[in-house]
Amino acid sequence: MQKIIVPLASRSYPIHIGSGLLDSLGAYVREALGEITVAVVTDDNVAPLYLSRAVKSLLAAGLKVKSITLPHGEATKCLSRLSDLYDFLCHARITRKDAVIALGGGVIGDLTGLAAATFLRGVHFVQVPTTLLAQVDSSVGGKVAVDLPQGKNLVGAFYQPDFVLIDPDTLNTLTEEFWRDGLGEVVKYGCINDAELFTLLEQAAPGGRAALMEHIDTILRHCVQAKADVVAQDERDTGLRMTLNFGHTIAHAVETCQHYEGLRHGEAVSLGMHVMTRLTERKGMTVPGAADRLDALLTALQMPMQLPAIPESDLLSAMGMDKKSAGKVLRIIALSRIGECFIHETDVSFFAGMTTL
Repeated sequence: MQKIIVPLASRSYPIHIGSGLLDSLGAYVREALGEITVAVVTDDNVAPLYLSRAVKSLLAAGLKVKSITLPHGEATKCLSRLSDLYDFLCHARITRKDAVIALGGGVIGDLTGLAAATFLRGVHFVQVPTTLLAQVDSSVGGKVAVDLPQGKNLVGAFYQPDFVLIDPDTLNTLTEEFWRDGLGEVVKYGCINDAELFTLLEQAAPGGRAALMEHIDTILRHCVQAKADVVAQDERDTGLRMTLNFGHTIAHAVETCQHYEGLRHGEAVSLGMHVMTRLTERKGMTVPGAADRLDALLTALQMPMQLPAIPESDLLSAMGMDKKSAGKVLRIIALSRIGECFIHETDVSFFAGMTTL
């Protein structure tokens, strides 16, 4: 079992990583928060697989348990479902001493986290991510949000969990679609600050998912530690933390234009990293050969490499709503080389011609 601490000025919290930890969820909650009521939020993909195990563990620890199952998919990350959660928490009589547990992927984690941050002005919050994307990225760092029709994650907060519990065994039940969804974020960490991880992925990728799962403990440790280090230095996303958005400017624009019904988030991030690095290498901002090396890895991982048929003007308009923009200035993340990145201030004209790549 691995334990990584996120050391924040306000409050530090642990991330526990280990096979079979889901069955110890109740013990971890009881030790951290005492004898409380817990409200478990999950979706209809995860519930048949893991809800009963989670509830059994919580009950065995002497905790009172309420649960709700929501529809899966990005469309659930919206204001109407947030309202549904508030109704559920009221009906469950959750108080400030109680906890809300997110059992699922990034959508459930983001939505549940925002509910926890705002219900009663804040209740205890525990992340139990069950997808690769959530385990390596969205469950760590305290960003919680819902989408608006105008853009992704436009209503949200910074709200850190009391702890994160990661059981890599839950990855065994992921469909290939959800597996690829997480790989986009894994590759991101290798690109921006971990050349050692990038090399590991290059070596394992030809062996497919089975080969990558042989290294999953190492992959999770690299990604989680990288994000914990960044969040510790920039909790509220004013500087260094922006580097975690490599590939996301384009990805969020694609997701918005597809109304969250096309590429999954990690797939869109993969596409965004490909396009961005081709653009920055062409402009002399990235060392020659980096784009080819990135594309070779993405191809080996069977990640998307072609922008959907979306008018460039629509993509540029969506980028104007990106959270990383400030007025007409857009802060983008570019690679200097594999394993190193920097923040560059520009505007949407930077991306002119991207649909021809």
